[in-house]
Amino acid sequence: MTRTAVVAITKHGIEIARRIKEKMPEVEVYVPAKHSDSGTDVHWFSEQSTQLVASLFKTHDALICIFSLGAVIRMVAPHLVDKKSDPAVIVIDDRANHVISALSGHLGGANTLTRLVASFLNAQPVITTAADVNETIAVDLVGREFGWTIENFENVTKVSALMVNEEKIAVYQEAGERNWWHMQLPKNVTVVDSLEQAKQSEFKAVLVISDKTITDPAILEKSVIYRPRSLVVGIGLHWDTNKDVIEFGIKKVLKEKGLSFQSIRNISSINREAKVKGLEEFSKQYGIPVENFDKHKLATVSVPNPSQTVQKFEGTPSVSEASSLLSSRGELIVPKQKFPPNLTLAVSRIMHM
Repeated sequence: MTRTAVVAITKHGIEIARRIKEKMPEVEVYVPAKHSDSGTDVHWFSEQSTQLVASLFKTHDALICIFSLGAVIRMVAPHLVDKKSDPAVIVIDDRANHVISALSGHLGGANTLTRLVASFLNAQPVITTAADVNETIAVDLVGREFGWTIENFENVTKVSALMVNEEKIAVYQEAGERNWWHMQLPKNVTVVDSLEQAKQSEFKAVLVISDKTITDPAILEKSVIYRPRSLVVGIGLHWDTNKDVIEFGIKKVLKEKGLSFQSIRNISSINREAKVKGLEEFSKQYGIPVENFDKHKLATVSVPNPSQTVQKFEGTPSVSEASSLLSSRGELIVPKQKFPPNLTLAVSRIMHM
């Protein structure tokens, strides 16, 4: 859950903060104790504002500061780390005329928060990020709403600059949700059918949306690579199969088949009376959820590699292939791979139209 703090230091600021809390009850409002009216909707603080803001900056996802932009800059500057981890910071003047996106506009969500707060304060949102001003693609936000990750974040700044300067950019997509851009593509952006086409010198950069391993140096040098959550790894295993065996098997299969570990949406397997400790540990370590299916449901799935042995011990002719197909509702792209004595893996791809 997102934690948002509102800091106000004047009487007008307190009124504005309470207006925000009416619309966003989840926010935490902080006001100097000298202004206390004993209201329980506010945290009345006694330390210096600089100390409070420094503390909130480290513990919250967003800060709404109702005082001057210059003061806010001086307060947060010593604590800045990078755009991937700094919280969103927005600034509101004492009359609520302007709501300013001051920090972490894209990744931190400050631009979105700015527009939201401005809408119910009837204020003017102030957003200065180039992609928003030019109404073009924000390279660092592509697919974020679907949980996509960026594999090579070091290229984002370079490609973003090329995007806002309207240099020719290619988009190559072979996996993931197709509705990541809801408007007509900018005139400098072209959808291509292959990475070979994207390598043409006319394209200064490429947005690559794929669950496959990218190894071509010419593509790696000028691309931002997005990893959609498009793969489901089906697992057949014994109750005592440990985490290290599972991790080794999954990484080996994906590497051999040229697939990205970052694109795993979930693991799938069979319901058991007792949970498999190794699978639980793997899931927790990597934040990859597990979806289990009843043996009778798995038995209804047609698979290319059914097993009489699996039927005997599990009550269904397939676990890894059947569960990955059921979970993904897509196509099997890696048939059952065996890792003796008791691990099998299969991979299916989620199909997005």
